[in-house]
Amino acid sequence: MFNCSQILIKMDLTYLVNWDNYYSKIIDIILFYGPRLVGAVFVWIIGSLLITALVKAFDRLLTKREIDISLKPFLKGVVRILLKITLAISVLGMLGIEMTSFIAILGSAGLAIGLALSGTLQNFAGGIIILIFKPFKFGDFIEAQGHSGIVSEIQIFNTILKTVDNKTIIIPNGGLATSSMVNYSAEEKRRVDWKFGISYGDKIEVAKEVLFKLLNEDERILKTPDLPFVAVSELADSSINIVVRAWVNTPDYWDVYFDMNEKVYRTFSKEGLHIPYPQMDVHVHQQ
Repeated sequence: MFNCSQILIKMDLTYLVNWDNYYSKIIDIILFYGPRLVGAVFVWIIGSLLITALVKAFDRLLTKREIDISLKPFLKGVVRILLKITLAISVLGMLGIEMTSFIAILGSAGLAIGLALSGTLQNFAGGIIILIFKPFKFGDFIEAQGHSGIVSEIQIFNTILKTVDNKTIIIPNGGLATSSMVNYSAEEKRRVDWKFGISYGDKIEVAKEVLFKLLNEDERILKTPDLPFVAVSELADSSINIVVRAWVNTPDYWDVYFDMNEKVYRTFSKEGLHIPYPQMDVHVHQQ
């Protein structure tokens, strides 16, 4: 039988053997993960500095392209978050952590959220596209989605229009960014088109002379990109139709259009020209 001293010696030896095993395992772990940990910390520091530099460069690019000031913080935040996530995945991968399952879960969650918010995300993406590419801006007169008006506000989800009779129209950006649109304010100059009718028997030369005179007297009529144009366009049922075309600065479009209509009405009668009513000749034959 063992005495007490033998038992104590045996326990001490067992303790020393176990400690040696633990010590060996700790050394192995340090040797295995130590370089990876140092490399991961180094990559994190360098990556963070690089992300800061990239975000600053991206900010300068946004400023150079004159991106809407309300959109800049959001875009910079999105870029920073995506770069941080990429850096974190790379660092965790360097430490030997399996990221395949995490990425799969993240992708599935993103897909589920995207399907649940498909309409909202479409409007959100449309707002970003509009603010970046600027097919229109504040104050432009546009026609889209069956509505027309002056752009009073461009939000991230909707665009607000004010009609000429002061109605407010809210158009979702998703459809606005993916469908056709007319921007009447995009160009500095616009062509004004009129069509005036004179009676059969009136002198065409006199009508053209009057129209050219009225165009030349209006200082808002431009000589470029083309000179004013006047020509007979149609021999209609009740009138001889004369087309008139002239270029003006975009802000003067409607003023010139309405003034010309009034001047033609007043001047034609003085020059012996008649603006005919629609009429029909009826012939009665007696048998």
